[in-house]
Amino acid sequence: MTAPMPLGEAQVEIPDPDVVRAVFGSQEPVIRAYADILATRGIEWGLLGPRETPRLWERHLFNCAALLPLLPPSAVVCDVGSGAGLPGLVLAIGRPDLRVTLVEPLQRRVAFLEQAIDELALGSRVEVLHGRAEDFHAGAGFDVVTSRAVGALSKLVGWSAPLMGRNGEVLALKGASAADEIDKATKELRKAGLVADILQVRADPRTEATSVVRLRRVTRN
Repeated sequence: MTAPMPLGEAQVEIPDPDVVRAVFGSQEPVIRAYADILATRGIEWGLLGPRETPRLWERHLFNCAALLPLLPPSAVVCDVGSGAGLPGLVLAIGRPDLRVTLVEPLQRRVAFLEQAIDELALGSRVEVLHGRAEDFHAGAGFDVVTSRAVGALSKLVGWSAPLMGRNGEVLALKGASAADEIDKATKELRKAGLVADILQVRADPRTEATSVVRLRRVTRN
């Protein structure tokens, strides 16, 4: 699907242009600009390791984009522990109808996110909150709370569930450990009144599948 090319000493992944267009449509120039930011400043600032550049699209951008079809129209989204903007900025780019809040406790990452938002002209729809998720629980009511590589589900429940609106849900990108994490978080899920299921989704049929743990409130009859 991809072929590497040199950029300095790094090997930067070249994605299949048909897949990029299929996933991001008219936002293709924006996602490519973001990919350039990640492959340069993201590496320089230590937000991604140099070894990630050969798999930047498949492992990171398309992995995050797998969430796009799961988000309801015009959703208000909170991305917990956004880091370099994965998945929050990918979602904001791929779905211009969304409003996205990026929550990040580390100042250097906040500075990176603010610069990226400015350069990608996303400021009207994306904001960054400097702090931990717990700092913003009061009055929160997001339609969807997302996360990726933030922590075990047993901890993520406490950070994310209070951010959900009444009919909201949590979508956490996970790997092969998803089922095991759900088992270990049984107590926390019960306490929060949540049920969990695992979705296998792809940004496009030609990209790799990713596991998403979806949390919803227990429906009471």
